Amino acid sequence: MPTADLILVVVKLSVGAIATFLAILLWANTRDTAWMLMIIGVVIEYAKVMYTTFETFGILPVAPSLFGIPFAQVVVDNLPMVLFGIGFVVVLARGRLH
Repeated sequence: MPTADLILVVVKLSVGAIATFLAILLWANTRDTAWMLMIIGVVIEYAKVMYTTFETFGILPVAPSLFGIPFAQVVVDNLPMVLFGIGFVVVLARGRLH
């Protein structure tokens, strides 16, 4: 693995770890549904970074696929955005109800 790629992976892991740590700290202090969805999205986004890093280094085998589509990769790639979207909908719905 070239040095530039290794530095990129280390930076992704570091920044993701800090964001996830802060999200978990916020998780303990909030009961708001929208914030909870955002926090879970951040944690899953970091799980995606870890998953792809482990696959890159050969620690995890390549995920099984369904009709040629890697199911785990599709879920891990899209679930954070789905959670963020639901969180935004919760905030928008709350604003319209008041």
